[in-house]
Amino acid sequence: MWQAVQLGVEPSDVSDLSDFCNELFASLGRSDQRRWAEVYVRGLLTVPGRKSIRRISEQVVGRDADQSLQQFVNQSPWDWNQVRRSLAEQVAQAMRPRAWVVREVVFPKNGGSSVGVARQYAPVAGRMLNCQRAIGVFLAGDHGSTPVNWRLVLPKAWDDDAERRVRSRLPEQERSKPTWQYLLDLFDETIGDWGMPAAPVVVDLSSDPGAFPLLGGLEERRLPYLAQVSAAMPALPVNIVGSAGGGRTIGELVAAAAKRGRTKLSWRDEKTGELVGSDFVVTAMPGHTGPVAGPHGRGLPRVRHVLAEWPVGHARPRSVWLTNLGATGVREMVGLLRARAQVEVDVNRLTEEVGLRHFEGRSFQGWHHHVTLVSAAHGFHLMRELERQGFTEERLRPYA
Repeated sequence: MWQAVQLGVEPSDVSDLSDFCNELFASLGRSDQRRWAEVYVRGLLTVPGRKSIRRISEQVVGRDADQSLQQFVNQSPWDWNQVRRSLAEQVAQAMRPRAWVVREVVFPKNGGSSVGVARQYAPVAGRMLNCQRAIGVFLAGDHGSTPVNWRLVLPKAWDDDAERRVRSRLPEQERSKPTWQYLLDLFDETIGDWGMPAAPVVVDLSSDPGAFPLLGGLEERRLPYLAQVSAAMPALPVNIVGSAGGGRTIGELVAAAAKRGRTKLSWRDEKTGELVGSDFVVTAMPGHTGPVAGPHGRGLPRVRHVLAEWPVGHARPRSVWLTNLGATGVREMVGLLRARAQVEVDVNRLTEEVGLRHFEGRSFQGWHHHVTLVSAAHGFHLMRELERQGFTEERLRPYA
């Protein structure tokens, strides 16, 4: 069919790629779609530098097939959700997922024609950019992570721009939403519709004013969470008054708790082998111990705590987190922080080596196809690494 070119990745690393793709893309209805899906994934893994459609076509197929490959990525009507679900199931079988880690990814762009592009504030970059913003949900374990589901965050300006919506083939139901609503939609699909087992959700809300709506939504869905927030965030939502929390910030709660004592934990950095550690402080959130509405109107218990990581010798915490995991699960929460750190490593690999930001099209469908195929390439690499390192016997660990 075609011959992989020895570029960027050793041939042995992709020797069983066809078997992986046969299972992953079984939902694609036509054989030519499955064939081009494998070509694209193979190119993402083996072509060095920029993963353009032309370069993938030339170096993987060995002939001028860029129009066919471009049509597959940008116009062919295949369902990316079925592929993502299959990827999530394969990754979950290959490793022990510790968490669902949410990560914003920014796609810098020139001009304003690509779907969802606008000059906007990108929290992960900490500045205004002309870009697309996306949210990825990563299935993360102790030895790696893979994004398995995505949402493109639409700026408000795209809601009523009929011309750009038509050009980018943006579906009518796709509208700008608060970030917390995108996230709840993602978990309703990934855990609810797909039936993936729940694990703690790790999310950075330090620049997002929608923390409380998201946390309430996760609690309604009985999902444990660890959410990074700003130390300047009020300890209570503005609509809750007259409680013991008063007008204090979360940072002030943490400072008061630190005076009563800290817990020191150490662990070995997997990459450097060095022993590292921090102090941790856990304290209850005032006004967050009552019931929360659950399925069918049943009340569920709600207990929120604050976790702060306090590097030894530092005057202030490095990060502050809200959680419903309880005050006694500090070691588990530190493990979740390490899973989040692993996602940061993998995001760098996705953008620098696997071509996440290399999509050249402008359509909504093409963007979703591209990020799905990049996720597949990264997932294949992760599973081969787990096998090489002897972690293939790990299985999914359920969470209560």
